[in-house]
Amino acid sequence: MNVMDPYQKNKVILLSMLILLLFLFFGTVVIKPAASSLRIVLDNKELTLSAAPVIKDGRVLVPIRFVSENLGAQVIWNGIDRTVTIKKDSRSVLLRIDSHLIRYMDQVESYDISDVAPILINDRTFVPLRLVSNALGISVKWDGNSKTVYIDSDQKADYMTFFDMKISSVKSHQLIKGSIGLQTSFNSQIPSGAVEIRYLLLNKNTAKGVVVMRGDQITNEYLWKPEPTQNGYHVLVSAVYDINGDFLAGTSMPVQISIEPNLSLKGLVEGQEINETVLLGAVLDFSAYYVKFTVTNLENGKVFVSPEIDPQENYKWTPMMEDNGPISVKVIAYDQNDQAYESREINATVLLHRKLSIAGIPSSKIIDGEIALSTVRNFQVSQTEYVMKDPLTMQETVLAQIGWGSYKWFPSPDLKGEKELFVRVKDVFGASYTSNTVNVDLTGNPKINLEGIGPHQVVTGTVKLKVKSNVALENVKYVLTNTGTGASKTLNSSEFTPAYEDAGNWKIHAEGVYGSSKKVISSEIPFKIYTSRIYSSIPIVDKSKFIELVSEMAIESQKKTGMSAALQIAQAIHETNWGQNIPVDKYKGLVSYNLFGIKGTGPAGSVVSNTWEEYNGVAYRVDDKFRAYSNIQESWSDHKKLLLTADRYQIFRDVMHDSTKGAFALRRAGYATDSKYPIKLINIIKIYGLKRFDESGI
Repeated sequence: MNVMDPYQKNKVILLSMLILLLFLFFGTVVIKPAASSLRIVLDNKELTLSAAPVIKDGRVLVPIRFVSENLGAQVIWNGIDRTVTIKKDSRSVLLRIDSHLIRYMDQVESYDISDVAPILINDRTFVPLRLVSNALGISVKWDGNSKTVYIDSDQKADYMTFFDMKISSVKSHQLIKGSIGLQTSFNSQIPSGAVEIRYLLLNKNTAKGVVVMRGDQITNEYLWKPEPTQNGYHVLVSAVYDINGDFLAGTSMPVQISIEPNLSLKGLVEGQEINETVLLGAVLDFSAYYVKFTVTNLENGKVFVSPEIDPQENYKWTPMMEDNGPISVKVIAYDQNDQAYESREINATVLLHRKLSIAGIPSSKIIDGEIALSTVRNFQVSQTEYVMKDPLTMQETVLAQIGWGSYKWFPSPDLKGEKELFVRVKDVFGASYTSNTVNVDLTGNPKINLEGIGPHQVVTGTVKLKVKSNVALENVKYVLTNTGTGASKTLNSSEFTPAYEDAGNWKIHAEGVYGSSKKVISSEIPFKIYTSRIYSSIPIVDKSKFIELVSEMAIESQKKTGMSAALQIAQAIHETNWGQNIPVDKYKGLVSYNLFGIKGTGPAGSVVSNTWEEYNGVAYRVDDKFRAYSNIQESWSDHKKLLLTADRYQIFRDVMHDSTKGAFALRRAGYATDSKYPIKLINIIKIYGLKRFDESGI
């Protein structure tokens, strides 16, 4: 029986660990078999390998069999996590298939980023040579001329990072309590082709996480405000990418996050006297989903709470007379788990003088038709009277008496001349107040307004017509004129049902007779009659499969551009009702594949669909053109192109890696006018767990 001496046994153990490490470290790219002449020499003795080496990105990687435990090295394969841990004495190395992240453990925990990620080939794993040297601390050299790897187990080697870069603004194992600058330095040149830097916060146990900051100024410092929900131990990664979103280089370090929430209210100072609208804002040392502002009246205990506000925006608070007196104001920030964090209260005093005025009057002070009178006030009322006064007779006429709100006034011709208008109100205690008067000139022209059809409306069925006039009408008729043929028809009924042959472009006006023989005519309204089939929006997939349909496109777009995949998916869900309402051409039935409701002309032209307009205070549908695409991928790409190139979306691009900040930035950039649009997207992301699509590794 041959017994291996301890010296030779240690060499075998080192070699076994070396080969396994080489086997484990590989990435997903084109792999070529290494030349058959490639050799490995250990301590001057050439080894014979059982499987052919491979070459990746110019790196030689060698397949390795599992290290035999009776040789002294412990190898642990985790098939669920797809990790291999190699242990020898107090030292261990953890490698993860398809991940560039390496974890070293030798008294202290450290991390690095390899240039090649491990991959399995026929149940074998491959790794680059430098990892072996770093893991075992032995000399490993490559001779390109002879295509030979030389390993010297007697020669110690210092640890060498794979990339000549480091996060210079943060220390390894640093405790992060709030906002912090992230900056990366390079001892040599920035990698060729680098166009973007991304900072990722990865879970040390899964090597997955999210991008927390990114930008195209690679060496700049970026201010990062962690979220309270990110508390714990993590791996902070700095990585640079090319124009296609492919990884070029990176570095990493362990950090601990333990947020000590620090927030304060801006826009008010202690003891301030408030006599007008104030802009309230939040100063946060951490990231919040949204904020709310609360105002407490210290005399009556009344509490006002604002709606959800973008943490980056100010909130306009306009106090009322009822708020007079001492108040306390604070801002409350909420994280993604709805945990609230409150600022210190600021005490102030509201000291308002009563304000009351009439509004809705044309700036010219000439009234030639119907107007909507309204009231500007800073106190609550129980009754509102809109009053007209004749400056010659001083006679007052109450035009309307309502609780509160606006009043549409259509002055009759007999009121022609100069008049005075004002508003008189009663507060909740019964006290009466009167505004200043506004001098106006009433033209006295007879007027008639047509309602029931709006400009450019498409009429497809029965419509009910009606008129409003400032004279007493004896009869009314509606005159329709075909703008193509010039043919006219007159309707004496207020209900109009177009016939099949009426299809075409028309204009309509109303004619009223008053005073037995006098005639008054409304403005002409152009509209369209369509009597053939109308196609409605269609679903493109079962609702339950919509996320599956779009998530792949979202993830691919995120990889290339850095735009949050969760936010992309949420927008598509919101705009299409889970893929159930895809615009089609209402006349031809052509499918637009438009997932984001973008108007205009797309790669496949456009489709005609409905949009909303308003005329005389009534909403109605008109035709509009929406971009058409050959498939949903074109729609997805065009939407990204819009957000990535249009000047107005720069504020979105600055934060588009973050689904919450991105949602608020979209509204600020004018993507949607609905003030609730960001919160709707944020809630979709939260309810359906879409943040999982933002998770990535390195």
